[in-house]
Amino acid sequence: MGGVAALARELGHAVEGSDQAVYPPMSTQLEALGIGLRQGYDPAHIDDDVDEVVIGNALSRGNPAVEAVLDTGRAYTSGAEWLRTHVLPGREVLAVAGTHGKTTTSTILAFLLDAAGRAPGFLIGGVAEDFGVSARLGGAAPGQRTGASEARNRPLFVVEADEYDTAFFDKRSKFVHYRPTVAILNNLEFDHADIFPDVAAIQRQFHHLVRTVPSRGRLIVNGHDARLAEVLAAGCWTPVERFGFDPGFEWSAERLAADGSAFRVRRRDEVLGTIEWPLLGDHNVLNALAALAACAAVDVDVAGVLPALAGFRSVKRRLEVLGTARGITVYDDFAHHPTAIATTLAGLRARVGAARIVVAMEPRSNSMRLGAHAEALAPSLALADEVVFLHRPGLAWDAGHVVDAVRGRAQAVGDVDGLLDALDAGARPGDHVVFMSNGGFDGAPRRFLVRLAG
Repeated sequence: MGGVAALARELGHAVEGSDQAVYPPMSTQLEALGIGLRQGYDPAHIDDDVDEVVIGNALSRGNPAVEAVLDTGRAYTSGAEWLRTHVLPGREVLAVAGTHGKTTTSTILAFLLDAAGRAPGFLIGGVAEDFGVSARLGGAAPGQRTGASEARNRPLFVVEADEYDTAFFDKRSKFVHYRPTVAILNNLEFDHADIFPDVAAIQRQFHHLVRTVPSRGRLIVNGHDARLAEVLAAGCWTPVERFGFDPGFEWSAERLAADGSAFRVRRRDEVLGTIEWPLLGDHNVLNALAALAACAAVDVDVAGVLPALAGFRSVKRRLEVLGTARGITVYDDFAHHPTAIATTLAGLRARVGAARIVVAMEPRSNSMRLGAHAEALAPSLALADEVVFLHRPGLAWDAGHVVDAVRGRAQAVGDVDGLLDALDAGARPGDHVVFMSNGGFDGAPRRFLVRLAG
């Protein structure tokens, strides 16, 4: 929603907004754009001269601001529908979908297209370090529709395509609104237990996305993912290119470093070049491969843009190094699904070797709080030497059961102050302390770094 607000501001609209517990980096981006932000959902925050209210999918019936919008008959829409109506027409849309890696892959794709001189617009669920913002319009869209033969000349727009539902009044996945020409399908696992009963329900939504991609477009699909293969088997009308580590795929990577920091890129039998970059982990190798395949789908010279990735700085809060104090390196990471946790730690372990990895975790996502991932959580932390869970009141599952199952030393604490005390007592020079949460974590990562610095 912060990115939608930024796009509306760039289009020349006067924009203001309300949210709950806003935190950096989005709060600082909004402030820099001059977008007024009010805390909480007081109906009085919606000024009388507002022409349209854009409502995010976190808000439900019963929310006082939502009720006020409905009772007063104001015009309202969802963020995804607003984007489709006001930004996407006349542009070639490249959508990045998947349970994991959407933000990083979208950012890599936008970065590569920019390096190729294509000046893409984008809407990403995080602040890209190389752009300093989460959204921009990019090149101007033409004023009239073009035929398929002229479509390649349209301005490009990269959108992070989320499978979560659109709004309280539109329970379709957000990505069905975007009508992409190129769609990346990174992976598909069970998540969002608050709205999906099982993985089959998620697969149905992914197939709705597949149905919207034209035959002149491209589907870029993780060839290792059996659930995505099932989605395509239900019907596919668009050329498919697979990516992965299998040299039999249309796009493949050969690891040159165990930590994922170097790999060779092939398109079928042709070696396009070698990438050496600052990111870690097999998951990021796959993210880069998908982005490169999407670039090729819109006629970018992939071999020509490969060297740019050496300078890629990724996204804030994706294993972001906040700093080092007392010989302890502190990271801020957004991982909140067991698969993402495991792959992130695998990349870090390959980089740091035998050094101790300490994880501070806030089980905050709806699926985590409902206990949907409780059984898989301890195994996902197998590469950590020590884990401190923030067990806030109201967590619907027994953290003690997970703590007992963790391979390394583990404990649960009731508040952030207790978590910081536990980390301070156990951390030692040479440690790598990773904070994992998809929320603000009460500023814990930076607070810990300040505490270490004394």
